[in-house]
Amino acid sequence: RPFHVEPTNIVSVNDDMQRVTDEASAMNKRIHYYSRLTSPADRALIAPDHVLPAPDEIYVYSPLGTAFKVDSCTDGYGKNSSLVTIFMIWNTMMGTSILSIPWGIKQAGFTSGIIFILLMGVLTLYCCYRVVKSRQMIPLTDTSNWEFPDVCKYYFGSFGQWSSLLFSMVSLVGAMVVYWVLMSNFLFNTGKFIYNFVHDINVTDIVPGTNGSNKVICPSAASDQPPQNRSVMFSSGNRTGFELFEEWWDKSQTVPFYLIAVLLPLLNLKSPSFFAKFNVLGTVSVVYLVFLVTVKAAHLGIHLEFNWVTENEFFVPEFRILFPQLTGVLTLAFFIHNCVITLLQNNKNQENNVRDLSIAYFLVGLTYLYVGVIIFASFPSPPLSKECIEQNFLDNFPSDDIMSFVARIFLLFQMMTVYPLLGYLARVQLLRQFFGNAYPSLFHVLVLNLAIVGAGVAMARFYPNIGGIIRYSGATCGLAFVFVYPSLIYMISLHRAGQLTWPALIIHIFIILLGLANLIAQFLL
Repeated sequence: RPFHVEPTNIVSVNDDMQRVTDEASAMNKRIHYYSRLTSPADRALIAPDHVLPAPDEIYVYSPLGTAFKVDSCTDGYGKNSSLVTIFMIWNTMMGTSILSIPWGIKQAGFTSGIIFILLMGVLTLYCCYRVVKSRQMIPLTDTSNWEFPDVCKYYFGSFGQWSSLLFSMVSLVGAMVVYWVLMSNFLFNTGKFIYNFVHDINVTDIVPGTNGSNKVICPSAASDQPPQNRSVMFSSGNRTGFELFEEWWDKSQTVPFYLIAVLLPLLNLKSPSFFAKFNVLGTVSVVYLVFLVTVKAAHLGIHLEFNWVTENEFFVPEFRILFPQLTGVLTLAFFIHNCVITLLQNNKNQENNVRDLSIAYFLVGLTYLYVGVIIFASFPSPPLSKECIEQNFLDNFPSDDIMSFVARIFLLFQMMTVYPLLGYLARVQLLRQFFGNAYPSLFHVLVLNLAIVGAGVAMARFYPNIGGIIRYSGATCGLAFVFVYPSLIYMISLHRAGQLTWPALIIHIFIILLGLANLIAQFLL
């Protein structure tokens, strides 16, 4: 809760950074210490409401030693409008999964892919709605400050607390691994483009592709080639220097290790708040991707042929047995369940939470549909097969493509600023749970960060398949946060209130079974 700093304890009120006295700082630490002695449900040791002054006199104390005005309503909720809330949810959900949606549609079949995107959007929205309502179904307890892990702990005890921590770490570490693989990819292609441009080298990838100014390539068709960069130099340039560059600038052998020098020190910072200022880059990147997809489709045209059961050289059937690979990706693509309560808590009009959440999910689904459908439909078949659509659809454009180069630059810089934030969240959740401190020592933090970075480097080196990583991590963390916990909590709360009916029981057990089947299918297909 906000901590009140008496006006006399605020030094230089007119300064941009308002410093607080040692007395106010000590009082704040004492109240925070008392509040951690009990569970969030126990209000006994929390400062009572009557000691708090008017809202215009409330300040929040920061560990940096500063006090800031609280821009919030008297009911404890923020002043974000519905439009801002919808945009925040959209921006939070739009992640790396968008790059794999066209591949997922190819795996499921064009028509089936569209249907599964719509169904998974509705299903995950309903489960997210159940998460939002879960606190309100707990009687005789103040849950205004609770997050969803607190609700899990209330219903399932320490098992709910530790299991929610485990699955939350799976989602965070999974996202960080995907980021490392993508950053290696983008850094490799960016460096290759810059080197060739500076040295006036014309390089042609030895992979099948279309001709013309809007070239599309099929890297998977060259999988039988030696696992180097698979390119050949045709014109001016020092061949010895070029071969040396190819040796030291390899997508899987060297580039993933170069990132360590930049990102590992950033992970060890106590506070990554500086990087939060670049959050707008995520929006810019998604908007630019939509623009890129639109321009490419306008030049390439539409290439579709509908076959429900037969498969030919250039097209895939409308329904394929590999559809769980798409549902695994979509589980993570629509995943916001572990932080949706926090996002909606800042909404000024709490009665609009469900409406705003639904609109945000609609916009997210619309964005995924647009990018996935346009890329799949415009992929030039013939001469290339739809099977050539890569797990990262940017890989279907050569490294010398200007628009793709700009997209990779945007995404690389955005991911390098978000990666320390994800590492900070992982550190706070894990180390605070075990040691009671998010930064117990540099050694503890360094060991954790080395493990996370090592996982990213290993994946980029041996399994650089972002579609596979996304679907495995999505199906795993989604099993708990999307399918099992919201449904179980709803059934338990109805049972305790004597309101559980057979239809509700059957529907929510079916949802749990869907999540379990989604996870198992990832390892069978």
